[in-house]
Order: sequence, then C-alpha cells, then structure tokens
Amino acid sequence: MSVTREKLYEEIWAEPITKVAKRYGVSDSFLVRILQRLNVPRPPMGYWAKLAVGKTVPRPVLPEARPGDELEWSREGQPTRVPRALPKPPDSPRPSRIRKKTDRPARHSLVTGARAHFEDVRETDAGYLKPAKKLLIDLIVSKGVLDRALDVANEFFLLLEDHGHQVVLAPRDRNFRRAPFEEREEGGAGNHYPGLWQPYAPTVVFIGTVAIGLTLFETSQQVEMRWVNGKYVPVDQLPLVKRKSLSDFNSWTTKRDIASGRLCLQAYSPYPGTEWKQQWSATKAGDLQSKLKTIARELAQAAPDVARQVEEAERQAEIWRQQREREHQAWLHEQEERRRVQAIKESRADLFAIIEAWNEAVRIEGFFSEVEQCAAELNEENRQEILGRLKAARDQLGSEDVLQRFLAWKTAEERFKV
Repeated sequence: MSVTREKLYEEIWAEPITKVAKRYGVSDSFLVRILQRLNVPRPPMGYWAKLAVGKTVPRPVLPEARPGDELEWSREGQPTRVPRALPKPPDSPRPSRIRKKTDRPARHSLVTGARAHFEDVRETDAGYLKPAKKLLIDLIVSKGVLDRALDVANEFFLLLEDHGHQVVLAPRDRNFRRAPFEEREEGGAGNHYPGLWQPYAPTVVFIGTVAIGLTLFETSQQVEMRWVNGKYVPVDQLPLVKRKSLSDFNSWTTKRDIASGRLCLQAYSPYPGTEWKQQWSATKAGDLQSKLKTIARELAQAAPDVARQVEEAERQAEIWRQQREREHQAWLHEQEERRRVQAIKESRADLFAIIEAWNEAVRIEGFFSEVEQCAAELNEENRQEILGRLKAARDQLGSEDVLQRFLAWKTAEERFKV
C-alpha cells in the first residue's frame, strides 16, 4: 500500500496524527518522519483542541514538491516510482545568490550529527572508516581526515544551497545509482577489493531539476610498510634504528595502499544510461576548500549536458523497450503457432486411437457373435459349456463405450481455444 504526499496532507489535517498512524500500522513518531521526508506540513500543537472549542485555525498550503522531495510513501518499503518529467537545468547557468548570509545555518542538515556515526567504527586495511549506519552522506575518509572532510562537505553543501541548489540524500522513489571511483592515486591493474564503505543512497545536488551525485573521498597512496608487532607500520614512521634493521627475522617490508590525507570530490550523473563524471583533487592537504566556488560553477554549467544525456538515455531506453515489445509479440505469435500445431497433432492422435478402439471392439464382438452362432448348432451340454466360457471371456475383456469416447474427443479448434 502506497500513499501520495497530497493524500497524506489531507488525512493529517482531517484527523489527529495518532489515528492516521494507526490506520497505516506505524507509530506516531515514524509517521512524523515520513511527513518530514515528503515535506508535508502537520498541524501545530493545540490545533485539535482549538477546533474543539470552535476556533478557526488557518491551514498552511502544501508546499510545491522540490526536486529532491519524495512524492509517495509505501508501507511495504520501496514506493512506486512516480513518472517524472525529464530533468531540466535552470534558465541561467550562473544563478545569483538567493539566500542571505544571515539566513545561512551553521551546519547543513546532512552534516549535522554525521560525525558521531563515523566515530569508534571499523576500519579497512588502508585506514578508511566503515560506519554501521548506511543512510549518511557519501563520505569515504580515514579518521585523521574526518573533521576536515565534514567541514569541506558542509561548506560545499551550504554554498550550493546559497544559490538555490538543493542537496539531499537521493529520494527513495528515484532510480539513482552511485558511480564507482578509483581511490588509488596511482591507479593500478588487476583485481582490487578495497572493502570501502558504501552509503544506502547517493548524495545528490539538484541544479534545477537535474540531479548530480557527489562523493567526497580521501585518496590512497602506495607506501612502503613494515610488519612490526602484529601490524603494518609505514617505514618512514619508524625510528631510524628500526629502519636499518630490515634483516630482522620476524619482520618484513612490503608496499601497501593507505589513506593519503588528500581529499578528492567526484561529481557524476546518477541517471542510468548516462556517463558524465568529473573529479577535483587536492594536491596538498587543505586546498580543496579554495576550489569549492569554482566547482559549484562548473556543476551548474554541466547540468545541461547531464540533462541532454538523460534525454538521450530515455530515447534509447524507449527504442529498446519497443524492440523488446516487438520481440515479445513475435515470441507470443510463435508460441501460439506451436500450440495450434500441437493441438492438431494431439487431436489427430486421439481420433486415430478412437478409430483403432472401434475396430478392435468390432473385431472382438464379431468373434463372440460367430462363436455364439456355432454354439447354437451343438448339443445342449456343449452349447452351455461354450456359452459359459463366452461369458467368462466377455467379463475378462470388459467393454469400452467407444461412442462416449468419441463424444469426449476434442477437435483441434476446441483444444486451441482452451
């Protein structure tokens, strides 16, 4: 069962939220979170008490859905994906600032509270954090870079929203996908399984109604490591005397990829069938912040290109759908022809079997009739003996009503219609 934001709006202003929540089989607090996700205003404290004494309380209008808002909620989990218009970039690729500095929050809603979920968590061999929570901003970093990365994400998200670009976790009713990335600065060939954390949903910014995915990650670099006391330690972090004693029997060195401390921002198209992607890397720790305004402008300039790719992907998808439909219809026609041929084959086989049964019945009955005629010419004792044996023979062979079998026989047309 799914419900649109418009229907929920009407329901919660017609009945107390406790009744609406009970009808959908959820708690009051859960329904409140759903309303927040769908951007549906709910009655203020004391609303129903005022109505009960005859006071008129104005009802706020349902806000127009923003590009990043969900349009529908499903009790079963995944909502039905409501058909949407093709994404459209803003009329101007360089929109003016629409939010005053005094109205700007200190922390973006996606960043607020995120740090707590990255603390005291597992780490990969390369030092990347792996939080248990999945519904977080797309941030792949080590512990030493976490605070700086959150500050960069916060500044960038607020900068985008200063110009009217909504930054959210991808709505659940949209078919967005997260683009992969190569965290190794030197790349590499062959199989690579870094075991990095992945969020439940991509982080996206809506420029107009065009979504662009955002991943902020820390690059890794290949470093010479030494096995010391049960773990790998960078050689350049060891005391000089330890570096020189590389012939220690219980120690060895190798090269491994570890987090470098340098951040990289990847922007990409989250729409299936599109390939746009771009990265901005820090050449040294801390210099990504200086690029944020330039990155924001470049994302706005890229929105039309992403929109064109989505339109082309939709066109190709429609061509593919029509081709599959033609192939499906051809397959159905082929199956229908096979059924028709099979119906003819089975009908003929059954008819020949009935004819054979009829011939056999006539042959057997002819035999019994001739024996009865011959027995009539014998003396009484022999005649009775013959008739007794005829009865035993009839009982042993039984009888088949061939006419009933013929009435039950189906023509090819009758079989094909079933």
